[in-house]
Amino acid sequence: MTEPREITDLEALKALAHPRRQAMLRHLELHGPATSATLARALDLNTGATSYHLRELARHGFVAEMPERAQGRERWWQAVRRDLRFPRRSQQDEQTRAVVDEMNRLAFASDLELFAQAQLQADDQGPWADLPYSRGSIQVTPDELRDFFEEFIALLNRYKRPPEQMPSQARTVLTRFLAFPAPDDQPAEGPSP
Repeated sequence: MTEPREITDLEALKALAHPRRQAMLRHLELHGPATSATLARALDLNTGATSYHLRELARHGFVAEMPERAQGRERWWQAVRRDLRFPRRSQQDEQTRAVVDEMNRLAFASDLELFAQAQLQADDQGPWADLPYSRGSIQVTPDELRDFFEEFIALLNRYKRPPEQMPSQARTVLTRFLAFPAPDDQPAEGPSP
């Protein structure tokens, strides 16, 4: 796995935060490489728009062209798999914070929509019908939470494999990490029974 890439450039953050680009990246991550025409049909956009957005994403290293799949003028694109990080909130200026907040808002809304779809389709998913779900709390310091996060990322990376090493029954499974302090007026959760 490559080293984490911290995105501090505001233009790169803006490129990544654009709603259509988020949708295009999500499609590439879930369905694999595609052309601008394929993305346009899947996302109900025009090919000129998808071509433009793909070039912008490529300019910032979020997608890459696949010349080995090109045929004539047809260009294929793939999402660049990387451990993307954003500046800590305490290190973000006002503009960066606004872009990151909007990007997170869009991403979480999309995640909730995808989770709801997965629940509705669960009965038709055979061995994938039992969706694991967990909510909990831990008592940690800020440094321990950062350590916990890095351990979570390391665990995820253990299961990331190139396509040629993918077991036949493997599917893309979306995972999310969200951690935030409980409101001060809430008592700390005691040990679980």
